[in-house]
Amino acid sequence: MSPLDDTASRLAARSARDIRFDLKLIADMVEPGSRVLDVGCGDGALLEVLTREKGVDGRGIELSMDGVHQCVARGLSVIQGDAETDLKDYPAGAFDYVILSQTLQAMREPRAVLGHLARIGRRAIVSVPNFGYWRIRLQLLTRGRMPVTKNLGYQWYETPNIHLCTIADFVELVRDMGLRVERSVIVNRAGRITGSDHGWLANLMGEQGVFLVRGD
Repeated sequence: MSPLDDTASRLAARSARDIRFDLKLIADMVEPGSRVLDVGCGDGALLEVLTREKGVDGRGIELSMDGVHQCVARGLSVIQGDAETDLKDYPAGAFDYVILSQTLQAMREPRAVLGHLARIGRRAIVSVPNFGYWRIRLQLLTRGRMPVTKNLGYQWYETPNIHLCTIADFVELVRDMGLRVERSVIVNRAGRITGSDHGWLANLMGEQGVFLVRGD
């Protein structure tokens, strides 16, 4: 192996370790060799890891053309598109997993989007910030203002998040739609896993949740 190839290999390995913690949790939920659609895939960091380390047949859809260009530069199969309008064009059962990370709360119609995820994939993997986290509750109680946290890092007047929810809200929506949570991982502010139960304590102590969802 040439020094240049060795450097490229080491950089690729480093990028796999350095992806966002919630993306690592999502990657752990994906079976090797699966067909995967990453909705709102950003710069393709997760898709790249899944393709290289798990041998998935990965596809992506991304609203930002800059993100699409970054994905293509990584050699990924990604198209420009809007999840709000374009997911309806995908056939049912086309993928084993459909992924939506930290984006559902920014959708105009999150229920409809979740329905498409569950229709297109045998399983959907969704991560959401938890507006029921105790620090957020405390900020609202003591300051009387919309809170700003690491995962909700915008002032109220500039936030892209238009449908904030709690872990309990998300789980209730899943059940109301006739779906079920097959697996969940709750993460605290430090990026540590606090548990796999999505009950009242998770709704209080978890800053975000990662959910593997499927139809019954």
